[in-house]
Amino acid sequence: MPELKRLHAGHAPAVLAFELANRAYFAASVPDRGDDFFDQFTDRYHALLAEQEAGICAFHVLVAEDGSILGRFNLIDIEDHTAELGYRVAQHVAGRGVATATVRELCRLAAAQHRLRTLRAATARQNAASQKVLTKAGFVPVGPADPAHLGGKPGTWYQRDLVLQPDSAILPGDRLRDGDGHR
Repeated sequence: MPELKRLHAGHAPAVLAFELANRAYFAASVPDRGDDFFDQFTDRYHALLAEQEAGICAFHVLVAEDGSILGRFNLIDIEDHTAELGYRVAQHVAGRGVATATVRELCRLAAAQHRLRTLRAATARQNAASQKVLTKAGFVPVGPADPAHLGGKPGTWYQRDLVLQPDSAILPGDRLRDGDGHR
């Protein structure tokens, strides 16, 4: 069963493989990261880990049983009990509920571990799959997103207010654990 784990240095090779294998797939719905991202991957990866260590962001990966990365799920710009949610899943698991289940789990982690009260996520108008994930995970549209935030594409901000749920409110089969055993 896949596990949601907090990003660490040892994930770097699998994250790079995930990004390379899915580059064309991602570029169809979100702005391409560009060649510089891959040329400078090691430096950028260490910068992400530094941001995480500073408490600015919290990065997670969904790891398959074989150690490959199935998705990236990030809490960005954590401040005043609010953060921006970003995520992407591998093409071979898209459309199977993986993103929705993991976004729901990340919402629980955001409330429980980071004491966040609100998550926001922007998606391009043409990205129907991401809109569906956000809606199924309890997000509601709250207004237009600046096209500069979405690589020049018009879009919408979605928001979800978080409530820490007791364990009994988590349905069986809807539970993922991070690498430290936290829900």
